[in-house]
Amino acid sequence: MVIQGYPDPGDGLRLHLNENTGGCSPRVLEAIRRVSPSDVSTYPSYPDAVRATARHFGVDPDWVLLTNGLDEGLLMTAVGHIARPRVHDAETIIPLPAFDPYPNATAAVGATAVRVPPGPEFAFPTQAVIDAITPRTRIVFLNTPNNPTGQLIPVPDLVRISQAAPGAVVLIDEAYIEFGGTTFLPELPRFPNVLVGRTFSKAYGLAGLRVGVVIGQPQALDPVRAVTLPFNINGVALAAIEAALSDTEFLPRYAAQVRASRDKLYDACRRLGLPFWPSAANYVLVRVGEAKPFVDALAARKIHVRDRSKDPVTAGCIRITAGIMEHTDAAIEALEDVMATRQGR
Repeated sequence: MVIQGYPDPGDGLRLHLNENTGGCSPRVLEAIRRVSPSDVSTYPSYPDAVRATARHFGVDPDWVLLTNGLDEGLLMTAVGHIARPRVHDAETIIPLPAFDPYPNATAAVGATAVRVPPGPEFAFPTQAVIDAITPRTRIVFLNTPNNPTGQLIPVPDLVRISQAAPGAVVLIDEAYIEFGGTTFLPELPRFPNVLVGRTFSKAYGLAGLRVGVVIGQPQALDPVRAVTLPFNINGVALAAIEAALSDTEFLPRYAAQVRASRDKLYDACRRLGLPFWPSAANYVLVRVGEAKPFVDALAARKIHVRDRSKDPVTAGCIRITAGIMEHTDAAIEALEDVMATRQGR
């Protein structure tokens, strides 16, 4: 039997989906408690949440489209720029390793994914991406920090690619940018072909409410808006957006925990002899060798991490969410125990 949704790993710490391990701001819960019966029984109104989001990101409200998680924004970008105009022989460019919704959205609209392998140690292949651009290119998917490696794409490289693809939409996915790196948003007025994707799922802890944002000039955003369903965000989520943005202390406090957790994971990996990649996101990619038994051993200790070994680009790797320190300490204790067992100590 196939049941909708991502498999539940069971009891234990959820360090496998890059969620906010500290929860959401208390203001979000207060806002949810204030939702009235009529708020639930009527279709939601979007302008207040859109304006609050636009103020937060420093853009015009006309440049903002709220989506049901950033995943919907990725899919609707493909629909709006490839399926709706019925572009034949369309291609998307996907640097590897990549977030699964990029190839999934490409396949959903009947386009061809042009996959570009990374450089040594997952270095971003800027020139190879530019070389892959052709008249058939409709979307270039760029992820910074990258999921799953945590590697950043330098802003000058994002600029070079955007300049090299004037006939395509360059979608810059910044789902984890709050944890490290520099946003492309200040450059956006120069590029009518660029969309920036953001999410409230990670840094703000609203993954269960499913709210994403696609930001861009009308030339790139209007085709996406045209195919996005009119009531795609529920009223409870809209209330949560404004509350989350109003708590200006929550995000910096949690981001500091993430940075400290990453450093602690790095130290543990060095001590245990496990190769890893320094990350600008809220997770760390670690090479453990044969990954599935390692993941199962951690799960037996109630620590759930992501097995990335099915992707040949990240063979032998697992991804561990870096959240609040208490959870990181528990993960490190489990890592040490698994490694001791593996080495027969």
